[in-house]
Parts: sequence; C-alpha cells; structure tokens
Amino acid sequence: MPDTVDVPELPRALRAPEPVIVVGMVAWLVATVVVAVADLGGGNALTICLVGLGVGLLGTTIVLVQRAGVRRGARGAQEGLD
Repeated sequence: MPDTVDVPELPRALRAPEPVIVVGMVAWLVATVVVAVADLGGGNALTICLVGLGVGLLGTTIVLVQRAGVRRGARGAQEGLD
C-alpha cells in the first residue's frame, strides 16, 4: 500500500473566492444601510458596519494583488487563484 494518497483537486466553483467576497460585502452593505436608516444601535453599530465594509475592501484588494502575482508568475503568490 503506498504511503501517499492522491487527493483530487476541488472544482473551480468550490475554490473561487469571488462568491464569498460578494456575499460578504453585500451583507455588510445591507447592514450598514439598515443601521444608518433605522438609527439602530447608536454610533457603535454604524462603526462596526463601516469597519466590516473596510475589511471586505482590504480582503478584496489582497485577492486582486495575489491574482495579479499569479498571472505574472511571482514566486510568493498564492496558488490556485488563476
């Protein structure tokens, strides 16, 4: 019996970061609008929603930079983002 097991690669649809990013950003945007319009939770809730949007933008930027690195063949780029 061999010591290594071949693990099949996940399909592109299951490893794509775009759907997760879009859903998360839309959720934070909806929460921000609801909190701002309904004046829920005071100033802390709106701050938390805006920080959530900021983290989403930061994550999106990181994914785009990593994807550009993969395209140009950078050694330090994350694999699987092509």
